[in-house]
Amino acid sequence: MTFPVLQTERLQLVEVTDDHAEALFEILSDEAVTRFYGMDPLTSAEQRTMIVKSFDDTYKTRRGIRWGMVVKETGAFIGTIGFNHLSEYSKKTEIGFELSKSHWGKGYTSEAVRVILRYAFEELDLFRVGAVTFPDNVASIRLLEKQGFVQEGKLRGYLYQGGRSHDGCLFSIIQPDWVVQS
Repeated sequence: MTFPVLQTERLQLVEVTDDHAEALFEILSDEAVTRFYGMDPLTSAEQRTMIVKSFDDTYKTRRGIRWGMVVKETGAFIGTIGFNHLSEYSKKTEIGFELSKSHWGKGYTSEAVRVILRYAFEELDLFRVGAVTFPDNVASIRLLEKQGFVQEGKLRGYLYQGGRSHDGCLFSIIQPDWVVQS
């Protein structure tokens, strides 16, 4: 099964490999990045190896797909984006992403979200893409809404981070709404 490489104007979305492990570790060990990620910052080389392997395993078992975001102009690995809880049978998935703090506010994640939504609806023939975020994650909420996601409600105690449970905001976009806006 060939990993799908996707392109945006400024990014190449590629398979996350061991070559990206160090850059990914730097991103996911930054408390500012993981504050709303649903996991604590990475602290060891073992965790770095495990996360790359988990992305690979998830893809091979068709439970999700995670792309590395690489800036075309510089070749810099700046984060990941992808689908979790993928069910081709039920035609749904959940989107997730994280970006290096030094690249926040430059529109990279919006660019990547647009292209993977197209992939979800046109290539995978999914009907629904969901998203869950912390209520305080204003930047992600704004990004999701700009991409056409609609807030559906609150998931009480759904997210676990920092040794305790947190509520999550549930968003989704469905294929007919995506067609209308695109």
